[in-house]
Amino acid sequence: MSEHRERVEEESAAGAGFRPADDGDVRRMLQWRNHPQVRGVSLTSHEIGLDEHTAWWTRARVDPDRRVLMHLHRGVPSGVVTFAGLTSPERALTWGFYLDVAGLDARGELLPAWLSLERAAIAYAFETLGAHTLGGETLTSNQPVLALHRRFGFRVVRQYEREIEGRPHQVVWTEMSRGK
Repeated sequence: MSEHRERVEEESAAGAGFRPADDGDVRRMLQWRNHPQVRGVSLTSHEIGLDEHTAWWTRARVDPDRRVLMHLHRGVPSGVVTFAGLTSPERALTWGFYLDVAGLDARGELLPAWLSLERAAIAYAFETLGAHTLGGETLTSNQPVLALHRRFGFRVVRQYEREIEGRPHQVVWTEMSRGK
C-alpha cells in the first residue's frame, strides 16, 4: 500500500473513532480479548497466552488483506475491530470486534461504546475500505450482538454448525451490502 493511502486511511480511521492498532496495544488487546465475557461469545474461547497473541499480531500487522483498528470511545481506547478481505476483488469484507468490557462497564459506558463501535465500523468498512459487503460470524447464543446487528441493518444469510475447540456450536452469518 502506498504511503499516501496509508496516511489517508489513518486519518479516516481517526475521524471515525478509530486508529490503527500498534505494538503498544498488544497487551491491552490481549487483556480485553481474554475477558471471560468476551471469550464466552468468541469463536476461540480458550484463554490466549502472550506467545499465541504475539504470533497473531506479528502476522496481522503486516497482512495486506487485514486491518486491525483500535476503537476510541470519547478519545479512550475501548475496543478492537478487525477487518479481513481487503484484497478480495469482490471487496467482500469480514469483520469482528471486542470491547474493553471491564473498563467500559466500570465507567458506565459499555452500551454507548458498543453502539458507537458498530456505527463507526460499518461506516469505515464501506466509506474508507470500499467494501461491497460486510459480514461476520456470531454464535447463535450471542443474542445481544445479533440484535445489535439487526438494528444496524445486517441480515441473517445462513446458519450452520461449526466446531469450536472440539465442540459443535450453532453460528449465524450476518451480512450487509453497500447502500443497505
